[in-house]
Amino acid sequence: MKIAVAGGTGAVGRLVVEVAQSRGHATVVLARSAGLDLVVGHELATVLDGVDAVVDVTSTSTQSGKASEAFFGGVTRNLLGAERAAGVGHHLALSIVGSDRAPFGYYAGKALQEQLVSSGPVPWTILRATQFHEFAQRMFAQFTVGPLSLVPTMRSQPVAAREVAERLVALAEGAPAGRPADLAGPEVLQMADMVRAYATAVGRKSRILQLPLPGGFGKAMRDGTILAGPDADHGTQTFHEWVAEVARASA
Repeated sequence: MKIAVAGGTGAVGRLVVEVAQSRGHATVVLARSAGLDLVVGHELATVLDGVDAVVDVTSTSTQSGKASEAFFGGVTRNLLGAERAAGVGHHLALSIVGSDRAPFGYYAGKALQEQLVSSGPVPWTILRATQFHEFAQRMFAQFTVGPLSLVPTMRSQPVAAREVAERLVALAEGAPAGRPADLAGPEVLQMADMVRAYATAVGRKSRILQLPLPGGFGKAMRDGTILAGPDADHGTQTFHEWVAEVARASA
């Protein structure tokens, strides 16, 4: 089959393309670096000609709810419109566990994305996953100043990005499934401990301090709202196994 990957040059998008090709599928990368601005949406229907399924793993770095809604709303509307025009039979979106329960900041855009997909004109599947192992790396880069890292107080259930990519391709190969089981990592950890382990793995000395964030999203980060429920599926790679891989690569 022919699978288009929106955001196919990103952290998980590259893996989706790799997994799909390893299973014998033709792939089309939809990304700005490939000459397609998904927010603008020009020529999308032409590019999607002959595509069987679109996997949307696009992302944006903003933490503003308004900016997140503008990005995911624009991308999703453009993709769905082009898919309908091109006769694509399956739209599959990667969302985040807790986006429906804590629609704040970045999650506001994901909540809007889910709403548009589930009420849109193309048969759909939405897979919610927890944060990837690499989220600790991003936190360390974002919140470290000199010898000090101020990390939001957060409970996390990190999952391997490759396992998410494998699930997405498996879902794309099947019929539209609506809302299949969420996918989460095998353990619940404190983000401060994850960032500390990552810093050690890459040989960076930093004092890690937890900082409870205010507002509804800060509360959701602390109280387990963005953790997977009892009916979720679970990946197998632990965060510490991933950290060990990072340490070997950095040696």
